[in-house]
Amino acid sequence: MILTADWSFPTAIRFGAGRIRELGEACRTAGIGRPLLVTDRGLAALPIAARALDLIDGAGLGRALFADVDSNPTDENLGAGIAAFQAGGHDGVIAFGGGSGLDLGKLIAFMAGQTRPVWDFEDVGDWWTRADAAAIRPIVAVPTTAGTGSEVGRAAVVTHSASHEKKIIFHPKILATVVIADPELTVGMPQVITAGTGMDAFAHCLEAYVAPAYHPMAEGIALEGMRLVKEYLPRAHADGTDLEARAHMMSAAAMGATAFQKGLGAIHALSHPVGALFNTHHGMTNAVVMPPVLRFNRAEIERRIDRAAAYLGIAGGFDGFLDFVLELRATVGVPDKLGALGVPADRIAELAAMAVKDPTAGSNPRELTLEAATELFRACL
Repeated sequence: MILTADWSFPTAIRFGAGRIRELGEACRTAGIGRPLLVTDRGLAALPIAARALDLIDGAGLGRALFADVDSNPTDENLGAGIAAFQAGGHDGVIAFGGGSGLDLGKLIAFMAGQTRPVWDFEDVGDWWTRADAAAIRPIVAVPTTAGTGSEVGRAAVVTHSASHEKKIIFHPKILATVVIADPELTVGMPQVITAGTGMDAFAHCLEAYVAPAYHPMAEGIALEGMRLVKEYLPRAHADGTDLEARAHMMSAAAMGATAFQKGLGAIHALSHPVGALFNTHHGMTNAVVMPPVLRFNRAEIERRIDRAAAYLGIAGGFDGFLDFVLELRATVGVPDKLGALGVPADRIAELAAMAVKDPTAGSNPRELTLEAATELFRACL
């Protein structure tokens, strides 16, 4: 099946195989004449990054790359990126890659013209109104994985290098002007990254669906996103060249990030400090902590999960859904405990204290107390 479309939700999305060739045109549509391509170090060395640079160079837009981006981007990466943006006289950003490249690229475009520190724009109350909106540079986002959905997000995650805390920075204009969603760019993903990013998309949809806020539109998107992961992640994992499966997973990733404006929860609250302290893959960490969090939230979410199970064709209500999650994790090679990701058991107290302060904890269906977070980490370790 050939999947090609132009969408305008939540922003302009050019979806389909081979559409990376439209990169130069997308920059011009966004009003960018001298873009800085931002990606992570690993991706910068691969042919797909070279092709992107060739495309913008061939379109007469220059050839500039910033790749000093960690897998969990930090404020130090951000400072270096802003310096490169300003030194090169750039007027916009191509955020290219997985969550790290996308998030840092968006933040460089956001912060290059600001005078306040990035922490003044954390996703707290109306702090985003402190920003000079006119100084935010345009963004073209090009995902090369199918997990975070950051290409359609109005926020970005950055690690505070001094405190090792992950912070969510929000502004409506961090949303990319144009997205190029080309599933061919994901074909080269290794199996372990396919698994981690795919489970990240599932975690976003799952937590958005059960978050207690009223947002039926987000719930509908989250449900269908879970169905796409259920049907197509095992296929994409088994055969990375299955372009139909890759396309549906790219859609599921964008759907998860669109839906989670409703809220996230304890899966992310536990995952964020683990990633900040031990540099684990975010999606894989989400997948490891998912079953204990589902069990913890059961009393508050069982009826919703029963409905989701019915939609997904899973028998047995909540228990059947939990069994499906465990089976999916096993199919794509997710370890059962955080120790397999290099997380030591003697840091539980520190991790739990960070988890309850994480902004995603507040939208968990059940209150995440320090005692609860401690018990959850014990279960995960």
